[in-house]
Amino acid sequence: MDDTPGWVRFHRNNIEYLNMPDIEIDEAFSAKEALSKIETAIDNPYDVIFTDLQMESDFLPYLAGEWLVKQIKTYDKYYKNTKIVIVSASPNIELIAKRNEVLYIPKTVIRNAEAEIYLKFIE
Repeated sequence: MDDTPGWVRFHRNNIEYLNMPDIEIDEAFSAKEALSKIETAIDNPYDVIFTDLQMESDFLPYLAGEWLVKQIKTYDKYYKNTKIVIVSASPNIELIAKRNEVLYIPKTVIRNAEAEIYLKFIE
């Protein structure tokens, strides 16, 4: 989930490059859209959710991605069974990820990495 279509394509292309059978990719372009999809899939939760931090500014004092993580964690099925990964260029990514007990990848790392970096999150 990212508000920049280029980053959404980047993530999709890298995951598709891994050519893993039975993997389905869903996309959202805002925290609100992502939460709607998450709530719709409540009985069949996503295995992994990748989210940007900086998107719409409706959730101050939180960044949109942090707000989304907090919302996801209110649903037991997601909190217990879903890997959440923040992917952001924000200088606070590590602090925010640790505070919310989720995984993170700085965009500077992912931009320069091979597609296999996604394997540790989707397997």
